[in-house]
Amino acid sequence: MKKIGFLSFGHWSPSPQSGTRSGADALLQSIDLAVAAEELGADGAYYRVHHFARQLASPFPLLAAAGAKTKRIELGTAVIDMRYENPLYMAEDAGAADLIAGGRLQLGISRGSPEQVIDGWRYFGYVPEEGKSDADMARRHSEIFLDLLRGEGFAQPNPRPMFPNPPGLLRLEPFSAGLRERIWWGAATDATAVWAAKLGMNLQSSTLKFDESGEPLHVQQAKQIRAYRAAWKEAGHAREPRVSVSRSIFALVNDMDRAYFGGSEGEDHFGYIEPEKRAVFGRTYAAEPDKLVEQLKADEAIAEADTLLLTVPNQLGVDYNAHVIESILKHVAPALGWR
Repeated sequence: MKKIGFLSFGHWSPSPQSGTRSGADALLQSIDLAVAAEELGADGAYYRVHHFARQLASPFPLLAAAGAKTKRIELGTAVIDMRYENPLYMAEDAGAADLIAGGRLQLGISRGSPEQVIDGWRYFGYVPEEGKSDADMARRHSEIFLDLLRGEGFAQPNPRPMFPNPPGLLRLEPFSAGLRERIWWGAATDATAVWAAKLGMNLQSSTLKFDESGEPLHVQQAKQIRAYRAAWKEAGHAREPRVSVSRSIFALVNDMDRAYFGGSEGEDHFGYIEPEKRAVFGRTYAAEPDKLVEQLKADEAIAEADTLLLTVPNQLGVDYNAHVIESILKHVAPALGWR
């Protein structure tokens, strides 16, 4: 069995060709797709966070709204860029959204990727300490956030409070027990995957990764996952970790599928998303279901992961994206033993 969810970047464009023409469309359709995915039997609705872009940005109002309209499906992010986050305010937002959803949040966090503006986190009021990088700052914010989610008191109470306090130091409220174990780290390298394991975070690996060997993405990801699991075991954590990988997968079952994705290239690509850092970008899988099953059998990273996130073309509308998800659940997953 494998958990299968969708991952949406929430793109929107005023173009007449887009089915998602405004920020309101992107948000409301994201909620509707979570509802539709739950009805189809999918396991997760995940959203990407990007700033200064016509995409989803502030995740917690969306997660809270989706949580209020669904009952079972996991609701998550992949990923929140921690360079931009106040970890204390984030802990309050996350606790509230998780309580609304009944403990279904699965929050992916990370250093993030290049944004639409240069050093965008500076506009949010965050500057790395002297001698530190923006990646160091993101990891520091993450460590503070993780500590807060333990629910331990740390703030000295006012001796003359407006309302009565419980005894001892105070923690942030609302607190959601168990959320600390549902935090994931989006790792682009083997080293950050090992770091995440030591801190007791689950692992998310995307459709791209910094190139560390020249091998195909799925081979490098599989090695990353094995390194993560070894580090987790060495750290002695009591629970079993979870691991997700993201993929662009389209089962061609009708003429519309073939028109949209029939010509998709089936190869990885190597390139640069940051200077001096070569990355490998994963292929798009698009074929008739029987061929797709054979192709996916050879993907080592999918085999290693317990969760698969299907990247969806959200501007094609809720109905078509629900069809994309249903096609995988119905025509592909059973043949691979995922259902």
